[in-house]
Amino acid sequence: MRFLVMVKASEDSESGAMASAEDLAAMGRYNDELIKAGVLLAGEGLLASSRGALVKFTDGEPTVIDGPFTEAKELVAGFWLLDVKSKEEAIEWVKRVPCTDDVESNIEIRQVYEADDLIDAATANHGE
Repeated sequence: MRFLVMVKASEDSESGAMASAEDLAAMGRYNDELIKAGVLLAGEGLLASSRGALVKFTDGEPTVIDGPFTEAKELVAGFWLLDVKSKEEAIEWVKRVPCTDDVESNIEIRQVYEADDLIDAATANHGE
């Protein structure tokens, strides 16, 4: 099972503030653990939303909106894509993410659709 683990943005990440060398080293060690365990498929940090764009569709017509976007807590600052056996295993890995004591961090875990999930959903929607 694949899970997308999304680190929610903060005012610091949206301002472009860089993590300390100590925090970066801790995250590097954590990423190395994920790699050694064979569960990390991908993982990246994202630049602030001020460097991005949003494409909004209304009645099929696209409108491009330059960043920054909404409140920081609604945005994603980075992600990991993990291949694990269960949601519980994904949760256990996320509980090990190094976090600074004086900073609140929110991390969302979402299962990725697999081909079988799409087939099952299509079958259920067509009553087959």
